[in-house]
Amino acid sequence: MPRIVLGPTLRYVDQRRATIWVQTDVPCEVEVLGARERTWCVCGLHFALLTVEGLAPGADHPYEVALDGERAWPEDGSSWPASTIRLLAPDRALDVVFGSCRITRPHEPPHALRADEHPDGQGIDALRAYALRCAAADATAKPDMLLMLGDQIYADQPSPALQETLAARDRPADAPPDELADFCDYALAYGEAWSDPAIRWLLSTVPVTTVFDDHEIHAEWRISQGWLDEMNAEPWFDRHIRAGLAAYWVFQHIGNLPPEELRAGGLYNLVCEAQDAGDLLSAAMDTEGRQTGHSRWSFVRELGDARLVVIDSRAGRDVTPGARELIRDEEWAWIREQATRPTRHLLLASSVPFLLAPGLHHGEAFDEALADGARGGRVGAWAGERLRRIAVMDHWASFQRTFHRLAELLDDVAHGRCGDAPASVVMLSGDVHHCYLAEVGFRHGSEARSPVWQAVCSAFRKELAPHERRILAFGHTALAERLARRLARGTGVAPLPLDWRVVERPAYGNQVATLTLDGDQARVRVEAVVDGTWRDPRLALAFARDLT
Repeated sequence: MPRIVLGPTLRYVDQRRATIWVQTDVPCEVEVLGARERTWCVCGLHFALLTVEGLAPGADHPYEVALDGERAWPEDGSSWPASTIRLLAPDRALDVVFGSCRITRPHEPPHALRADEHPDGQGIDALRAYALRCAAADATAKPDMLLMLGDQIYADQPSPALQETLAARDRPADAPPDELADFCDYALAYGEAWSDPAIRWLLSTVPVTTVFDDHEIHAEWRISQGWLDEMNAEPWFDRHIRAGLAAYWVFQHIGNLPPEELRAGGLYNLVCEAQDAGDLLSAAMDTEGRQTGHSRWSFVRELGDARLVVIDSRAGRDVTPGARELIRDEEWAWIREQATRPTRHLLLASSVPFLLAPGLHHGEAFDEALADGARGGRVGAWAGERLRRIAVMDHWASFQRTFHRLAELLDDVAHGRCGDAPASVVMLSGDVHHCYLAEVGFRHGSEARSPVWQAVCSAFRKELAPHERRILAFGHTALAERLARRLARGTGVAPLPLDWRVVERPAYGNQVATLTLDGDQARVRVEAVVDGTWRDPRLALAFARDLT
C-alpha cells in the first residue's frame, strides 16, 4: 500500500479553493475531498499538488488523504486534532503568523539549551511550541496563514543525524561532506525539518506561504561578486545550486501560487508530464544564479482586502561592483506595479530586512561604498569585501540603489500619490535572529496618509552566539548610529531618503510573530519561548503594538 513520506501540507488558500501538497513513497493517485491527482516524479521521488474547490468560505473543513483509494492521513491511532481547510472569508479579521530561520536539531538538551549555555545550544523551537499550543486550543484559534520568511532548512549546516545519512549515500566524490549535494539530499533535509509530529500537523492545517533565503542554498548566497567567483570555481557548486533551487521549487515555491498561474508557467505542466523530471527541472534552474529580468520567485497574494507582495531578495541580485542591485529593473517594475494597486493593507515581505537598526544600516552602506573603492583604492575595496563577508552585510542597506527605490515607493504609497493610501503599510522580514519593530517617517514635511512599519521576527529556532548578540545590541545604540553615520558620510553615501526609529527594542531568542488585520486596524505581537521548558515548551509575550 502507498504511504505518505512527507505532508500533507496546506498551501495556497483563497476564497474559492485550496491546494494540498504531499510526497509519497511510490507512484499513486492522491485524493482529498473529492479532488484527485496522479503523482509526478523528480529524481525517483513522488509528489502531488491537489486543488480542492467547492468549500464554504470561513468554515473549517476536516479532510483525509487517500492514496489509491486507501486512507493514509490521518495516521491510524493519531491523537492530533483533525487537519482542516479554512478558506479566506470576507469581513473577518486576518491573522498572519510569520518568522524565519529554523535549524533542525533534536528537541532535547544540549540542543534545546541556550547558545550561552552550551556550544550546541539552539534553544527551544518556537514554531513547535506554537504548534503544540494550537493543537491544544479550539480550532478557531488557528491563524489564516503561516508566512515562513527564509531558511526553512540549513543546506550548509546539516544535523549530525543527517550527516550520518548522507555519509551512507552514494554521492559525488567532490561533494563536501557537510553540504547537500543533489535533489535527494535536499529531500532528506526537508523531510527531517518537517517530520516532527507537531510541525507536520501544523503544516497540514494552517496555510503555508514561503520564500527562501541564503541557507536553503548556501550561507552568504550572492553576497558579492567575489563570493560568486569563488563559489562558481568549485566543481560541485553548480550542481549544488541547481539541486537546491529545484528542491525549493518542489518543496516550497509551487505551493505559493494560485493553480492557474502555476499551470500557465509551463514548467509545472512539463514536470507533471515527464516520466522523471529530475534532469528537466535541473536544466530549468541552470541559469538561476545569473538570471536577468523578472525573478520567477517573487509572487503576490490577495488576502481579502489586504495584499501581500513577497519579494525575492536573493536569486535576482546583481552584485557587479559599482552597480549592485538587490532587485533588477524589470523585477522592480513588477514590484512597484503590485504595491501601487489599490488595497486596504499593503504587506511587503522580504527574507532580509528592509530596515536595519540605524547603526547597522549606516555600517552596511559604508561597507558597500568602501568595497566599491570609495576610500583607499584596492586596499579599501579588499577591506570592505572582508568586512562584508565576516559581518554578513547583505541586506537592503548594502544595496543602496535599491534601498532608495524602496524609499521612493514607500513615500509614494504612504502619501497617496498612486491612488488611495492604504490603512497601513507593513514590511515583514526575518534573517537577523532577533525581533524588533520600526516606525517609518518621511522627511519632506508633508503628513503621510498611511502609517508605515517594519516588523522583523527571527528566529523560529537559531540562537545567536553571545558575541553575535553583543554586536547586534551595539548596532541598536545611539553611539553606533552616530559612528556609522559619520563613516557613511565620509565615503560619499547619499543621505537617508526617509527616517525610522526602532520603537520596540530588540528581543533575542527563539520567537514567533503574529500580524492581525481587522478592518482598518493592524496590530502585531511577538511571543518568545519561555526558558527552561523544553519538555513542555511555552511562549510568552515579548511585545505587542497597534500599528494604525
